[in-house]
Amino acid sequence: MSAPADLKPFALLAELSEEERELVADLLEWTSLDDGEQFFAEGQESEGLVLVEQGALLLTSSRAGSLGQLAQGDSLGAVSLVTVGPREATAVASGATRVAVLSRESFRRLSEDSPRAACRMLEAALSDLAGAVREGLERFGGA
Repeated sequence: MSAPADLKPFALLAELSEEERELVADLLEWTSLDDGEQFFAEGQESEGLVLVEQGALLLTSSRAGSLGQLAQGDSLGAVSLVTVGPREATAVASGATRVAVLSRESFRRLSEDSPRAACRMLEAALSDLAGAVREGLERFGGA
């Protein structure tokens, strides 16, 4: 487990208080991956928020090919904290990688124990999602 201060670089957790980050830290499930090890596959049910603490995850999709990578401090899957659906990509470790997952069930527990923390996380996730939609619309409009 990491200390709550180690979670501050993650944008979804940056606005949380130290006490709130401690609550989140207690709910995280940590996994260490070797280079080339698959973390999840496209089509699998998305189970929660993924935080990359060390290393990187390479993302690929059967429809779009290479989607880039998530590096230290990046996150993926915030929407899956509140919705059920399949992963849109496959994630494979690039080098020694350490990730944490906040499951949907753990997020529900957090929302009961600290509604403010859960709300702040959702606000950050929605802000990121809105930015991605705007970026996509700009690309579509500029095509």
